[in-house]
Amino acid sequence: MIRRLMLLDTASLYFRAFFGVPESVRAPDGTPVNAVRGLLDFIDRLVRDHHPDDLVACMDADWRPHWRVALIPSYKAHRVAGQYESGRDQEQVPDALSPQVPVIEAVLDALGIARVGVEGYEADDVIGTFTARANGPVDIVTGDRDLYQLVDDGREVRVLYPLKGVGTLQLTDEAVLRGKYGVDGRGYADLALLRGDPSDGLPGVPGIGEKTAAKLLAEFGDLAGIMAAVDDPGAGLTPAQRKRLDTARAYVAVAPRVVRVADDVPLPEVGTALPSAPRDPAGLEELAARWGLGGSLQRLLVTLGT
Repeated sequence: MIRRLMLLDTASLYFRAFFGVPESVRAPDGTPVNAVRGLLDFIDRLVRDHHPDDLVACMDADWRPHWRVALIPSYKAHRVAGQYESGRDQEQVPDALSPQVPVIEAVLDALGIARVGVEGYEADDVIGTFTARANGPVDIVTGDRDLYQLVDDGREVRVLYPLKGVGTLQLTDEAVLRGKYGVDGRGYADLALLRGDPSDGLPGVPGIGEKTAAKLLAEFGDLAGIMAAVDDPGAGLTPAQRKRLDTARAYVAVAPRVVRVADDVPLPEVGTALPSAPRDPAGLEELAARWGLGGSLQRLLVTLGT
């Protein structure tokens, strides 16, 4: 039987929940739990609307891997709040959100929803590897456009991009990408690389914006074809484009490894089947009482059990 896999870019979703649900939603002891309850509501809606057979909450075990920073030092540098004793970079996270992340992890574990993060990799890389290994359709739920690069109609891989909560999703397939960006999923990483992305600290090629990048990709096929055109005097590049791309050779040489999600992460053995009942009912009951998870958790439990 063909099974539908849903992959959650978990941090992307709990950040959205945190900013979308009032901070006045609190546990009995007064601790904010808006991100926790918001994420549970998101998962409930996603399961009800899209009926996955398998579900994985993909985590950032390392939000700014050193191997990416070694290639492009500016990668996510503007988000660094400091360093842990281990030397790993600490990400800027709202004070009211940080304490909620361990609660989210504990609730997912008690529910029996697979939660996977791999040391040295971002959630994007975990998602990329699960997608590469999938034998059936894949729905990737994320507010991060970087994952558009995984869209593949032939393999039934699409991105569910939240426009408002998760009740209004952009179902992103290749037709959507071509309409918005002029590229398919495979071309999106090259487009992002050329255009740059300030939110990730990627400089791009100065003077090559999104529209120009799309035109170059349409004409020359991919990044390798564009750079080959730089060395071909007969290729249809303008002198300014040729100069800009030539000047950016050092960046273009290393950026693909930074921009493209990994598809060879050493994933742990984990059961991904959507649970119909909690893995740890007693532990979940204790978490629900301590953190006041109320209707958000109860609705999800009903949905999982039907």
